[in-house]
Amino acid sequence: QVQLMESGGGLVQPGGSLRLSCAASVSIFRFNAMGWYRRVPGKQRELVATITPGGTTNYADSVKGRFTISSLNTQNTVQLQMNSLEPEDTAVYFCNARDSRFGYWGQGTQVTVSS
Repeated sequence: QVQLMESGGGLVQPGGSLRLSCAASVSIFRFNAMGWYRRVPGKQRELVATITPGGTTNYADSVKGRFTISSLNTQNTVQLQMNSLEPEDTAVYFCNARDSRFGYWGQGTQVTVSS
């Protein structure tokens, strides 16, 4: 059974940084890709960043140059380093993993950017 556990959310001032972590209960090499999505109340969940086992990354235009996704393969963990945070980044962030059959989601972690 695949489980994804997020950590690292919280409250930060504009311009600050946070690092989110997503720990998988299985080897992350079984997935075609892993990534982070976010949802603001009243809006659809949107892609933030993804990474493949080969290290190919993809970012939403709104976070390019500020966020970095990386994988710690030996720890079955994917991280999202978020720098230069803006109030518009406030959302619940979800970890996602997908294999050839299913997509899996973590329960989400709240990120609030406010002074």
